[in-house]
Amino acid sequence: MDNYITCIIVDNEPLNLEIMEEFISKIEYLQLLSKCENAFEALDFLQSNHVDLMFSDIQMPKINGLELVNSLPNPPAIIFATAFSDYALNGFDLGIIDYLLKPISFQRFLKASNKAKAVIEQKKLKSKPESTTNENIHLFIKENDKLIKVLYRDINYIEAMGDYIKINTTNGMLVTYSTLKGFEERLSQSKFVRTHKSFIIQINAIKSISGNTVILNNGIAIPISKNYKEAFQAAVLK
Repeated sequence: MDNYITCIIVDNEPLNLEIMEEFISKIEYLQLLSKCENAFEALDFLQSNHVDLMFSDIQMPKINGLELVNSLPNPPAIIFATAFSDYALNGFDLGIIDYLLKPISFQRFLKASNKAKAVIEQKKLKSKPESTTNENIHLFIKENDKLIKVLYRDINYIEAMGDYIKINTTNGMLVTYSTLKGFEERLSQSKFVRTHKSFIIQINAIKSISGNTVILNNGIAIPISKNYKEAFQAAVLK
């Protein structure tokens, strides 16, 4: 079992970020990875990093905390922290760990963190068997200021383009800020395979394979590089 529980803070108020950062620094088992001033920053970070626990405000501009959690196909444990008590019922409907009403005392913060620790450690013990039986069927892609729901089965391939990735789907093309490696971690390993340092394809989208080229059902040709050829063949021929 990991010694630390990794966490992030999401809050559009700098003072609240500082207070929670100070609280986290006093709890030895918490490891703060990032402070995010809005939901978009949190989404970007979660695409490329494993996070066990998220402390999130609810009332935030454009995308609030409830919408943020609803957009995540596999969210971390959630503790909401907000000044608005009328959100509590909606928060608990999402299965969050705890709900903290601002201003938050350290004692109350510690109690919520201990509760999260118990839940996360239990989840880690069960994570291997659960990961093989509970595959997600969709994920949300951030493009500009929108979150777009995309089904796994609709993705043909993903291509790296510098600091961005291009996602070719049956419904069109999406471009989002992410690394290919970070996005790959969000995909089902049984459905997607890397063919090249710049390409990931969906196995069900393959029409044919000729030499070092994959032809997809939509007619697009994707290269197979020498470094990925063996792993690619093992994935598609199993």
